[in-house]
Amino acid sequence: MTTGSTPHELRLRWPGDVEFGFDAGAVCLELLTTGGVGRYTAHDSLPTPAALTAWLERSRLGVAAKSTVDDLDVLSRLRTAIWDIAQAHLKGQALPRAAVSALNSVAASPPLVPALSSSGRTRSKPTAAQALSTIARDAVELFGTPARERLRECSADNCQLVFVDLSRPGQRRWCSMDRCGNRAKQRARRR
Repeated sequence: MTTGSTPHELRLRWPGDVEFGFDAGAVCLELLTTGGVGRYTAHDSLPTPAALTAWLERSRLGVAAKSTVDDLDVLSRLRTAIWDIAQAHLKGQALPRAAVSALNSVAASPPLVPALSSSGRTRSKPTAAQALSTIARDAVELFGTPARERLRECSADNCQLVFVDLSRPGQRRWCSMDRCGNRAKQRARRR
């Protein structure tokens, strides 16, 4: 999985909600926070090539990869495949063949290639297609290794954020203590 040595926390804000930090634990799961799947189609935050380009820079990939309209179709197929596979795994179901096929198809394209210049900085001209392939490969690694056993969905009844539990004891329950964890504690206190 494309995880760093330090957590990569996204700053999320749902409409009418507070801003909160969220570490998905893997770049493939970060993609799910962009909406666009199932009932979240209306909340797609990557409807244009420019939005995809900006998201790729903010993601844990951190690449400036110019996107095209063609990349949006691949993005949609990839995001849906990752969502369907994650949901099937969380429910203890067999992975959907169509989703696995779509994921493998995107992963088969050339990924991002790191490069080093004489000044020590990475230098390459990445494409969004390469970034999406890298994200697909991250999902293959997550769902195809024992790391999948650390896949969790937020325990709040009104939150479906999915993450890899990277905590040492493996007991993370909430997408964020700032949001769902805090709300659960407040409800418990009121009872």
